[in-house]
Amino acid sequence: MIYLTKKTLFWKFIFCTTFIFLVPNEINSQSKLKKDREAILSMCGCFEINFNFSETFNFSEQEDYVGSEVYQSYALELALPIVNNKNKISIQHLLIVGYGDEKSIIKHWREDWLYQNSHLLMYKGDRIWVSENLSKKAVKGQWTQKVFQVDDSPRYEGTSTWVHVDGKSFWENETNAPLPRREYTKRNDYNLMKRWNRIEITDNGWIHKQDNSKVLKTEFESVILAKEIGYSPYKKVIDKRCNSAREWWNTNQYKWNSIRDEWEKIYVLEKDISIKKKVDGMFLYEHLMFTNNYEENETHGPLINSFLNY
Repeated sequence: MIYLTKKTLFWKFIFCTTFIFLVPNEINSQSKLKKDREAILSMCGCFEINFNFSETFNFSEQEDYVGSEVYQSYALELALPIVNNKNKISIQHLLIVGYGDEKSIIKHWREDWLYQNSHLLMYKGDRIWVSENLSKKAVKGQWTQKVFQVDDSPRYEGTSTWVHVDGKSFWENETNAPLPRREYTKRNDYNLMKRWNRIEITDNGWIHKQDNSKVLKTEFESVILAKEIGYSPYKKVIDKRCNSAREWWNTNQYKWNSIRDEWEKIYVLEKDISIKKKVDGMFLYEHLMFTNNYEENETHGPLINSFLNY
């Protein structure tokens, strides 16, 4: 007969207790991660999009303040998963504009989703993004959405938890961002947008809901001029409607992979980034998209660095 000492019984108890509690937690964690990834990847495909924005409240003290008109537009867009790893999913958006033989493709925004990412570039206004590090505990189970401009320069970032409850999957976050392109050339009375984003997965695509504040930020204070809501449903359609965009990416991805790699060399330094508005009288995206001067990979690094304030 084998007799177990008290010490042996104690450690056996500890092992069994740990197994009972930790193994189910690990299983649940992996199941949650799988659901998160499925939700993010469901935002890939060919979509019809309706962009809708409307100012809701005016807080300006200026009597002659004129709010933005209701904005509505339609687009057909392809969202491609250009990176699909366990802890990172990168989605490139491509706009299809025009009809028939007049169709053209526009490289649109990019979003990177990073699991339990602890480094963020937070927009502070005046084309300045400040490097911030969070604790591993603060981002446990969360996904960072990093949104990039059409030229792959930074736009805005935020980290939150994907929620799967009552048959719904959604992700919510509030963060600062530059002015949206629909107002960038029209408004100069505010210089920062505080964006509340909700991404909700639907049976036939997803919906981007926004509740934004238009902020005038100065050295001394930040004043909300107005609020606006945004409602942009992405309805999935048959893939062949986006074939032209897929073919365009197959031809042009090498150039944009190089540009993305050059930006990544800057991002991995985890330092503040300040970007000039124009160089030689042109925006960065104009140099890259509207001229033929930067088709070779070796030209991308010098151009991007010329836009950085060191």
